[in-house]
Amino acid sequence: MTTIDKKQKIRCLTLLIVAEILAMSLWFVSAAVLGDMSAEANLTPGVQAALSSAVQAGFVIGAVLLAVFGIADRYEPRMVMALFCIIAAVSNALLLSVEIGSATAIALRAITGAALAGVYPVGMKIAVGWGQKDRGLLVGLLVGGLTLGSASPHLLAFLGGTQWRITVLAASALAVLAALLSVALKNGPYHAKAARFDPTVITQAWTNRSIRHAYGGYLGHMWELYAMWSWIGVALAVSFSEQMSTEAATELAKLMAFIIIASGAVSCGIAGWIADRIGKAELTIYAMALSGLSAVLFALSFGGSVWLIIAISIVWGITIIPDSAQFSVLVADHAQVEQTGSLLTFQTALGFALTIATVQLSPVIAAKLGWDVMMGLLALGPLFGIVSMWRLRKPKRQFSN
Repeated sequence: MTTIDKKQKIRCLTLLIVAEILAMSLWFVSAAVLGDMSAEANLTPGVQAALSSAVQAGFVIGAVLLAVFGIADRYEPRMVMALFCIIAAVSNALLLSVEIGSATAIALRAITGAALAGVYPVGMKIAVGWGQKDRGLLVGLLVGGLTLGSASPHLLAFLGGTQWRITVLAASALAVLAALLSVALKNGPYHAKAARFDPTVITQAWTNRSIRHAYGGYLGHMWELYAMWSWIGVALAVSFSEQMSTEAATELAKLMAFIIIASGAVSCGIAGWIADRIGKAELTIYAMALSGLSAVLFALSFGGSVWLIIAISIVWGITIIPDSAQFSVLVADHAQVEQTGSLLTFQTALGFALTIATVQLSPVIAAKLGWDVMMGLLALGPLFGIVSMWRLRKPKRQFSN
């Protein structure tokens, strides 16, 4: 019987969550400072979208390579995580040395995204190594850290005002600190290392029915998540400007974007605890139903009362992310332990590949139909996800292959 040192478990998971918060601050740096960068360099909508979606594109490339070569399963995950934190920090800081909005700047954002593929999925591999019955809670707490980290650039941008270069440097400094914390991590008793390179592992994404349904739910979730996170600040600024000056609307939108995204950090741990009791698939269905409804209500209230749309947006922020961890835990539950890292990495690769399209197309659709319609269309993702996860509810979970 496997025994766990509870103090060491708490210490390790605390360090891991803090490291995720610090490292993932790099993800939305360009989105957080996009308005100030655009004001300085007059960036086109296409370039603005490319700076945001390049991170997703890089993440997908990095995640596929890590999954195919089994990096998280074959090598020491804490050292892999530390190395990629440093690479991400350096590539982000180099933004200050190139022309704003240039092809080189977009390429650097892609490199940052590729490096973060060695941070988030690898962190999940470490987390699930510390438990079995409480995996929903463990990965939920980790995703809460990712959520808070993703929100932090908006807070940095708000505090830094129009000095967007300070935000960029601050995020890189936080990622370096994350690398140092990663080195101090320990693997849990349920951690397993793959003995050899086996690229066929990822075929379980469609041959194992339980894993396939978990992947499907995750794709529906990702359709909505990163488009909302990437553009909520812009959409709110447009909505707020109907009731106040453009300058006041922009500043309020920066602060609210942080609060809205960060609010999800609180719900992730609570949802994980609940999922371990009522069922992980059930939790995802409830969360997607609420987040999809929030997207529709956001569209209907757009341009109206500032406080109403803020309230709806906060509810949206709380409900849009807590299911994310449970899709990953379901994959870990149905995968062989030594293959978990590769399958989790491949899952995130597919999800983020989808977000390239949603993030890139969002401002294009908004320019034609308006931000209200654009944000409302995000509800289609949760609808698809609910249909996929319906087969994985407890009465249906007796099958695994």
